[in-house]
Amino acid sequence: MIYEIIIGILIYAVLFVVTVQSSRRKVLAIQERMDKVRALQELQQAQTQQSIAHNEAKIRELETLLQKLGDENSLLRLELEEKKATLSYNNKVAIIENEKRQQAETVIFSSDIYRRLQDALNKGRSLTHQEWTELAELVNSIYTGFTEKLYSLYRMTEQDYHVSLLIKVRIAPKDIALLTAHSKESIASTRSRLFQKVFNQKGSSKDWDDFVLTI
Repeated sequence: MIYEIIIGILIYAVLFVVTVQSSRRKVLAIQERMDKVRALQELQQAQTQQSIAHNEAKIRELETLLQKLGDENSLLRLELEEKKATLSYNNKVAIIENEKRQQAETVIFSSDIYRRLQDALNKGRSLTHQEWTELAELVNSIYTGFTEKLYSLYRMTEQDYHVSLLIKVRIAPKDIALLTAHSKESIASTRSRLFQKVFNQKGSSKDWDDFVLTI
């Protein structure tokens, strides 16, 4: 009897430790995912016109301070020059990225794979494996690291990834359903589920669309 009680206590202790460790891993995984999401959102925010204008204002302030400083306090001067250089670099990168994004849709819409995508819609068929591959290559050539960023946030199924690819090239949900051979309800469910998995909170299918378009 005592032996059975001891065995029972040991089993309970092991299960408790395993449960705690599992819960801790889940919390850490969620925290890591949210850190990546925030980093992507901060990067996107840094590339907005408002952020660029804010940086330009800061640069002008630093230039004024440098002029007033003269040759005094060389260490402070170096620190101010470094801040100014960083802001200038960030703005140059942001402007280039914005120009790339503005030209992106023109490149996509005039591409061969996009024309074949439209042909598939007209014929009422889903995309072939080769067409999915070509579409992914096009998107990643324009939006650097798009696929890598998605998979770093969530272990996507092939269907999840295909839906996100089509969102990125601005295909309507009803057409995504046709191109992936799924129902409109399934596509809506996939999009809202992805938002919930990545952000750890409920959201609409459009919330996922908006996020994908910012990556």
